[in-house]
Amino acid sequence: MNFDEAVKAHAGWKMKLTTYLGKPDGSLKVAEIEVDNRCALGKWIHGEGAKYSSLPEFAELKAQHASFHKAAANIVTRADRGERNLTAETALGGNSEYSKCSSAVVGAIISMKHKASSSG
Repeated sequence: MNFDEAVKAHAGWKMKLTTYLGKPDGSLKVAEIEVDNRCALGKWIHGEGAKYSSLPEFAELKAQHASFHKAAANIVTRADRGERNLTAETALGGNSEYSKCSSAVVGAIISMKHKASSSG
């Protein structure tokens, strides 16, 4: 997986969660979502991507990615509880914890991409 593929893999979560918020059918499991090494990006971070572990940006990515999964799991928990005012806009919109964590993950990936390409 390259850096652009990493961003793309991460971005898929928003669609998954938007769909789930429309119909919380139990297909997403909190116990699986809250861990950060089961998704495509997480597998890369804990596998092949670890070759970048000497970069400070890698530690940032790893931490932000873990926070992202906690935020995503929280959304699923709230949807499963039937929270009435939980919509895609409130849960995933620009001011949400999810959005802040997601943006931080993408920013860390882009920073790593720039650092890796400038160091040869």
